[in-house]
Amino acid sequence: MRNIVHRHLGKVVAGAAIAVAGTAVMIGITLPGTAGAGEAGNGGTGSQAAQQAGQGQDSAVAPGVVEEAPAEGDKGEGRDPLTDDEMKRVEQIAVNRQLFNATEDVEGDRGPQRLTVDLAEPDADEVDDPNAPRRADVTFYDYRDDSLVTKTVDLDAGKVVETATQHGVQPPLSRAENIEAAQLLIADPLGADLKADYKDATGKELTSPDQLTLSGGVYRASAGAQPAVLDKCGEHRCVRLFVKVKNGPWIDARSLVIDLSARKVADLDHG
Repeated sequence: MRNIVHRHLGKVVAGAAIAVAGTAVMIGITLPGTAGAGEAGNGGTGSQAAQQAGQGQDSAVAPGVVEEAPAEGDKGEGRDPLTDDEMKRVEQIAVNRQLFNATEDVEGDRGPQRLTVDLAEPDADEVDDPNAPRRADVTFYDYRDDSLVTKTVDLDAGKVVETATQHGVQPPLSRAENIEAAQLLIADPLGADLKADYKDATGKELTSPDQLTLSGGVYRASAGAQPAVLDKCGEHRCVRLFVKVKNGPWIDARSLVIDLSARKVADLDHG
C-alpha cells in the first residue's frame, strides 16, 4: 500500500488520516470512524450531521403506482419515536398522485427523493397535552426543480396538514444519493484515477458502488473557488464523496465533486 500513496488520486490512506485532513477542507463534515461508514447497515451518509438528520433516510421513494395510505398498523403514543408502520404510512399519505407525477428522484424517476421522516415538534400549547395530535414531518428533495419539500402529516387524521417548499436548502444527503453520486463518478472519465486506486488496493476492477463504503458531504459553490461547471452547487445538489474500499483502506477522492442535479462531475484541482 505504501506505493499507492503517490499514484493516481494517490491517496489510499488510513481512516484516521483522512478524517484529520477532511476537517480542514470540509467544515461541518465529520468522517465516520475507521470501521467505515455504514458497515453496520450503512444506514446514513456517515457524517454526524447525516446521522442526526432523522429516521428512515436509507431508502428512496421507489417509482411506481401511488397507493392509498395503508392501515394504521403499529402506533406509538405521545412523543414515542415513530414506528416502522407509522413511517410507511406517513410517506404514503405525503406522496399523493400530484406530487408523485410532478417530481423526480436522484435517478430521474418519477416521485421525489425521500430524505427523512421525523416526529414533528408539538405546538407551544400542546407541549404538556397528553392527547396532542401525533404528527410527523417528512422531507423530500425534488430533482426536477431543485427544491426541498417538507410535508407535515397528522397521523390521527391521516392527512397532510402543512406543506413547505424551499429552494437553495441542502440538508444532509441520503444513502441513495451517495450511491448515485458514486455511480456517476465511476462512469465518468474523471473516475479513472479512483478506479485505478481501487485496483491497486484490491487487484480487482471497480464497477459498482456496492464495492465501496460511502459517505458524503454537501458541496456549496464559492465565488471563483471551483470550476465553472460547479458554480450552481448550493442551488443544485452537489456532493463530495468520502470513499473507502469495503474492508480496506480509504481512497481520497475529495477533489472530485458530483453535481447530482446536472449529473456532472468536476475536479476542484483542475478547474
